[in-house]
Amino acid sequence: MWKVRIVAVVLLLIGAGIGWFVVSSEQAGQKFPFRYGLDLAGGSHLLYRADTSKVVSGDVNSAMQSLRDVVEKRVNIFGVSEPLVQVERGGVVGGGDNRLIVELPGVTDLSEAVKAIGQTPTLDFRLQKTDEAGAQIYEDMGLTGQYLDHATLDFSSGREGTLSNQPIIVLTFNPEGAKRFKDITSENVGKVLAIFLDDVIISAPVIQEAIPNGEANITGTFTPDEARELVRNLNFGALPVPIELVSSQTIGASLGEKALAQSVNAGLWGFGLVALFLILWYRLPGVIAVVALSLYVALNLAIFKLIPVTLTTAGLAAFILSIGMAVDANILIFERMKEELKSGKVLGEAIREGFRRAWSSISDSNLSSIITGVILFWLGGTAVIKGFALVFIIGVLVSMFTAVTVTRTLLLALGFGKSTSKAAHFLFGNGLGK
Repeated sequence: MWKVRIVAVVLLLIGAGIGWFVVSSEQAGQKFPFRYGLDLAGGSHLLYRADTSKVVSGDVNSAMQSLRDVVEKRVNIFGVSEPLVQVERGGVVGGGDNRLIVELPGVTDLSEAVKAIGQTPTLDFRLQKTDEAGAQIYEDMGLTGQYLDHATLDFSSGREGTLSNQPIIVLTFNPEGAKRFKDITSENVGKVLAIFLDDVIISAPVIQEAIPNGEANITGTFTPDEARELVRNLNFGALPVPIELVSSQTIGASLGEKALAQSVNAGLWGFGLVALFLILWYRLPGVIAVVALSLYVALNLAIFKLIPVTLTTAGLAAFILSIGMAVDANILIFERMKEELKSGKVLGEAIREGFRRAWSSISDSNLSSIITGVILFWLGGTAVIKGFALVFIIGVLVSMFTAVTVTRTLLLALGFGKSTSKAAHFLFGNGLGK
């Protein structure tokens, strides 16, 4: 029994530590603050439609990912705190329009951001030179992505000048691009011809020789993943994905604060009513369940900080819902305990048997909830659905731990194991009966 009590004390200390971490880190606002979505923090929401009509169907996902990466880099130039740039599919299985969502917390003046984000990604080749002051500069050679037909990934097999099985990136230019590339390489052997995507260098190969046929090889110490990413950027910089601003919405900070306050208020009321019901109906086990539920809330909030999870109104709704669902396991356990007590078992045996009998129902119901959450997260077409699903899944997993492990340990640590007194049975009874 003393071992169980030690474990119970440790769990309570851990819970207190987690609660302190959640409160103190939020007040300090330093390393682990809560991350709030646009609807809670205020800011701007932009929705773009991407024109993928000229992209091969099998390459649409890669094209959208490349577009997302480029737009995210552009957004970061503005110094926006915690921007969100993500791809959204039009249908359940990815059909319909391909859209790009850009959320800029704290940004209310969109003119410059919309102007920059709305430009199509650009790819160009620039020659590295040294200016009069000795600094390295890059000269525009008039060779842009429109002259690049495609880029492919090849692996050498003992080719001259390369190591065996090293990735090689093969560039193929269209006729006009081949002519320009021939002139550039013929006149600048030994110099660096850097490749820029959106004014950022993505590769800086050296011209080894004149290339008259419009097909060039880029070699180097690439890993396969690095080479694939470069090929993807080259292809979809050469084949831009035009985007059109469909809608924009500005959410004021005061509206976000109001939504957050209302959500917190709803959560407190929900927790309070659930706790009151547990204590009045289940007495001492109800008190233990409230302690476990408090640990559940603290543990969830700590996970939200550490992952971190971006909290939206939908996510907070899922969290509040999961508080009610977390009680479900405790109720199943307490009802099984009541049945065991009525059959004449002592308290300790009734507690253990109640948990054992309730486990199958708890595991099945929680597994079905997790499956539902995974399906929502996987097939959900919007960030609202995905955020709801993620918070819901975390809540279900944590509730299984607190309801089964924490509640059971604390009940056994009370020391009523072999008690048969009327007082003990009253404390472990429920409802209006004795």
